[in-house]
Amino acid sequence: MTRARASALVALALVVAAAVAIELRPGSANLAPQSPSDRPTLLLLTSLPIVFGEDFSLKGGGSPALTALETRYRVVPVNSAASAELLKGKMLLMAHASAQTAENLVALDQWVRDGGRVLLLADPMLEWPSSRPLGDPLRPSPMFPDTGLLAHWGLRLDAPDQPGPQLRQIDGLHVLTDSPGTLVGKCQIVSAGLVADCRIEKGRAIVIGDADFLNAGRLGDEAKHNLDALLDELAKLERE
Repeated sequence: MTRARASALVALALVVAAAVAIELRPGSANLAPQSPSDRPTLLLLTSLPIVFGEDFSLKGGGSPALTALETRYRVVPVNSAASAELLKGKMLLMAHASAQTAENLVALDQWVRDGGRVLLLADPMLEWPSSRPLGDPLRPSPMFPDTGLLAHWGLRLDAPDQPGPQLRQIDGLHVLTDSPGTLVGKCQIVSAGLVADCRIEKGRAIVIGDADFLNAGRLGDEAKHNLDALLDELAKLERE
């Protein structure tokens, strides 16, 4: 083998190795779908029209976010953070949920401390369109109804100085948010304050200061990696 050919093969090997590293890095947006029998249970607590439309009919039900989640999880909607509901699984996606009672917040905190994993989307300025009138109890709250949970975990969520779409990064993926908040506190704060990673005794809570990024279809082409980032953050809770 000539020296030139050997050099070319070494260069090719380095290119392939680099490509593999890119494919396998966190935030790769290349998580393979799980077969139905291997999908772990993911509890879903949300006020957003992710599972059903606003009229709760099966016609046109579901959403791109739900479709993405169901490639890797057996999604189980729950009505609250009550102990009986949390016993149904070990992972929870709490996406701009309605206000929880004090009893349910205590149950959620204990569930996490006992080893539960939660991805909490807490939006301080929700821009998700709704046809329901203001004051309708079924309309999502315009801001995350925090009644002390974040402070209990050592966090504060600040509203944005300037509302509107912002291109941010989560694990190296470009994500289009809409009026995102900033998280401050003792947890590991990353993504310029968009994400907080909290180790809470045996469990873990990842908090993202935006929920509008789930509505990727409304946000356009710049939001093409939004749902990849959602799956990446959930994968973190599984493997770490």
